[in-house]
Amino acid sequence: MKKVGILNSEISHVISKMGHTDSLAIGDCGLPIPEGTKRIDLALIKNIPTFMDTLKSVMMELEVEEVQIANETKEVSPEIFKEIKKQLGDKKIIFISHEELKNNLKDCKAVIRTGEQTPYANIILKSGVIF
Repeated sequence: MKKVGILNSEISHVISKMGHTDSLAIGDCGLPIPEGTKRIDLALIKNIPTFMDTLKSVMMELEVEEVQIANETKEVSPEIFKEIKKQLGDKKIIFISHEELKNNLKDCKAVIRTGEQTPYANIILKSGVIF
């Protein structure tokens, strides 16, 4: 049994196979996931697990170079945006429309669906390198 890090085998597997510039998305429970894109569904009940708990866990294992966030996130859900910025530190943030973010999901290795019910609590993480 794995004793540290992400215990979810699907998330752990996706992260372990990611290379430089590959993308992984984390979304709220309402984010539409394109047909053909791997869906890792963690949603249990309302807000469990949360978007932020999931983001924090993934960022412990994934080297992130930059992220994509919808403009609507900072406008409609400023509290979650503030938490995201705190978690990201100095990582580069690219702001795009929510429609563009949804379109970019098709290029992600996977989309992790959380139980989050905060509007626009979605992010695409682009993998960096550890050297």
